Amino acid sequence: MANASGFSTPSVSSLRRKLQPSIGVPQSGFCFPEGIFRRVVRSSGVEVAGTHVSPSQSRVPKLVSKGCKLVGCGSAVPSLSVSNDDLAKIVDTSDEWISVRTGIRNRRVISGKESLRNLAVEAARKALKMADVEPDDLDLILMCTSTPEDIFGDAPKVQRELGCTKSQLAHDITAACSGFVLGLFSASCYIRGGGLRNVLVIGADVISRFVDWADRGTCILFGDAAGAVVVQACDAEEDGLLSFDLHSDGEGARHLGVPINDNEINDRLGSNGSVLEFPPKRSTYACIQMNGKEVFRFAVQCVPQSIESALEKADLKASDVDWLLLHQANQRIIDAVATRLEFPPEKVISNLANYGNTSAASIPLALDEAIRSGKVKPGHTIVASGFGAGLTWGSAIIRWG
Repeated sequence: MANASGFSTPSVSSLRRKLQPSIGVPQSGFCFPEGIFRRVVRSSGVEVAGTHVSPSQSRVPKLVSKGCKLVGCGSAVPSLSVSNDDLAKIVDTSDEWISVRTGIRNRRVISGKESLRNLAVEAARKALKMADVEPDDLDLILMCTSTPEDIFGDAPKVQRELGCTKSQLAHDITAACSGFVLGLFSASCYIRGGGLRNVLVIGADVISRFVDWADRGTCILFGDAAGAVVVQACDAEEDGLLSFDLHSDGEGARHLGVPINDNEINDRLGSNGSVLEFPPKRSTYACIQMNGKEVFRFAVQCVPQSIESALEKADLKASDVDWLLLHQANQRIIDAVATRLEFPPEKVISNLANYGNTSAASIPLALDEAIRSGKVKPGHTIVASGFGAGLTWGSAIIRWG
């Protein structure tokens, strides 16, 4: 099991008490690389035990605390809605069978000229509009997806379609259903350590392209969507990304994944491993392969632990949180985690019934709907947690607005 990663944002006075000569912020779970750390350190003197020490005398750097907050959100879904009754026409299932076991009744699937990139751009434009930020005011675009339309990444193409002209950095993040939480963490690091001001984080996936529509165990679960947020630098007192807790465990990868087709690889090798054919055959990916029972067991055990760790880093209790927002994978998982953490149903955000599992898009999609409907208000505290293939999982404590 991999070690936890996390980031918390203690007060300036707390940082001054805790800061040690080594590079990093003790007890935060996150250490700055030395080069980045120097960008956020002032060379002015520091006070030690009531005595002023000049810059030339002090070896202990002084951290300039910077916050970051969410200032805009948006989402987009395909026009085609596929109901459980629609699926019952192509596989042996029913609306009751699906809804009882998963909580899902409908999902959106791309059709016609719709694409992952179209959805991502639409969600991004809505987020930028709410944030009152122009595309050229962005310093970075993070595209969290496991289903890019270009294997080398889609973020630069999204940048182009948004009309950006300043060649700001844009890159993809691949972490499946945890991708959006990883995107928020990355945005906070770029802002706190890299001096950026506006970062666009997009979670978007078109899982329908990798679904075996004859397998009722998986085809009932997934849908396509995109969601986006604008993360903006702010004073430490306004900080809205309070803590993170992040993990991965490659031992669990066998339970959920989309591997390259093994039969095509094996066809190219002789009994002694020698190459029989050159050039290699074109690679293709299999459909989603999932051990549902193991994924359920992993989620209900690891997600509550991650949330509790993130709350501890933020010095909060579950009762201090206004909303629980989990990756929308299965209503049974959502209910089990909420019960373990003692979150009442009225404090749990869920739109799973309408969209199914949309992978990296599920958290920002649900967040956008909750904000635009007035459910989530400025100042509300949200605990968000993503989990999925990798296996990866992670939690973030967020204050909206």
